Amino acid sequence: QVQLADSGGGLVQAGGSLRLSCTASGPSFIYYAVGWFRQVPGKEREWVSAISANGDLSFYADSVKGRFTISRDNAKNTVALQMNNLTPEDTAVYYCGATGGGTGWGIPALYDYWGQGTQVTVSS
Repeated sequence: QVQLADSGGGLVQAGGSLRLSCTASGPSFIYYAVGWFRQVPGKEREWVSAISANGDLSFYADSVKGRFTISRDNAKNTVALQMNNLTPEDTAVYYCGATGGGTGWGIPALYDYWGQGTQVTVSS
């Protein structure tokens, strides 16, 4: 069993930065890949980034590549998403998820656990 807690969201001006954190409980967290997704009202949950269980592989959606960086510290059971050069189009509720699967990290239905979400608002 894994429980996830998202934090770090807030209001920032365009061009600014935020650092989101996903903190997990449970010793099995280190066996799960973690993904970040975002969702705006009326739209499907959109994949943003993912990192493998041991942190050696990371992937990004084209829309955030070069601006966002995902990292994890398994000793602290945390995964971070550093978001730089934010734009109003990045405004959404951001969720972290954990999946025990080896593929399909961009597919929300394949995730086993979710955080509660954290709101990111970027003003122009």
